[in-house]
Amino acid sequence: MKHIRNLHMIAASAAFLTLTGPAFALDGADMMKKLSAAIGAGGTVITFEKADVEGDTVTVSGVEAGIASLPGDKLKIGDITFEGVKETEGGGYYAKSLAFPDVDKKQEEGHFSARDIEVQGLTIPANAAGKTLDDLLLYETVSTGPIVVSVKGKDVFSIESTESNLGREDNGFTYDANVAGLKIDLSQVEDPSSKDAIEKLGLTTLDGALTMKGSWEVESGKVAVDEYALDFKNVGRLNFAVDFSGYTLNFIKSLQEAVKTAEANPNKEEANQAMSLAMLGMMQQLTFNSAELRFDDASITKKALDYAGSQQGVSGDQLAQSLKGLVPMMLAQLNLPELQNQISAAVNTYLDGPKSLTISAAPEKPVPFPMIMGAAMGAPNTIPSVLGVKVTAND
Repeated sequence: MKHIRNLHMIAASAAFLTLTGPAFALDGADMMKKLSAAIGAGGTVITFEKADVEGDTVTVSGVEAGIASLPGDKLKIGDITFEGVKETEGGGYYAKSLAFPDVDKKQEEGHFSARDIEVQGLTIPANAAGKTLDDLLLYETVSTGPIVVSVKGKDVFSIESTESNLGREDNGFTYDANVAGLKIDLSQVEDPSSKDAIEKLGLTTLDGALTMKGSWEVESGKVAVDEYALDFKNVGRLNFAVDFSGYTLNFIKSLQEAVKTAEANPNKEEANQAMSLAMLGMMQQLTFNSAELRFDDASITKKALDYAGSQQGVSGDQLAQSLKGLVPMMLAQLNLPELQNQISAAVNTYLDGPKSLTISAAPEKPVPFPMIMGAAMGAPNTIPSVLGVKVTAND
């Protein structure tokens, strides 16, 4: 009897495990459905053939990506492997890493390749239509190896590696990105005058990097792009920074809905008009805090002056002196006396010894975008004072 009872218990246990086992297994198709919904919020469409699950690894085959407004134009990606996958509380998913196949595309005389494409720490929301941080598609790191564009067998654009990091904070996110080993080959330019200028300016090959750094406070919608810089050897570093508020989750949601509505309208002219009106309405929510554009010279200014001067039969120094006199005359037409004096002084200082040139806008108080738009349409000459524009050199 005792043995019979034990057999019954074993059988019941086996039946229980058989029934409950699938509940703990990953649903690869459901994960892809939710990933597609999250990506689709931005206008991108992804499709796949099947999703195979083995432990915490999901291998998705036949992946293609496209744009909702261009249904016939798709990019074949191939197979993507999600590793370290687990279901999160609420029905979303987290993947420790994603590995993409290398890209190798040829078209006529062009060739594009990208290798070692990876995503680390991907969070897929259960409900991409929600209005909280948990409803956003997030990553921790996105990186690639070499990226190359070649024409007629010669590399015209290449990157050694890229990396982008996203850090979640209590009130939002911080982010940074780096594109290393950025090379551009201009030796294939065929226009004679352009080719001559490129060679004399020493720009046959550009070698540099791109860097980004910033943050986003979700509740206030404050976006701070502290650094967006292109830095090329023997040319210079151009950096753009901007700070504005109002870019909230509600703003993003409204923007996505406006884009979807425009894409669904077969009358493109009508769709564009509706989109423009929607954008004007959404701009009411944004506020300008500050901005700065700065160029740090690395010898290109003198080369440019020498080349431009040679075209006019004068030296680079003589051309610089001529520019000092021309700038005030050109600016006088704008009816901006205070800014005119700043620009003239900055240009004179810069031309005497090129180091840096900075244009900044820092109003005493944040300025609503509608006020900027009103000034631009009604009294454009007031914009510099509204935004607190300043121009300086070599600081």
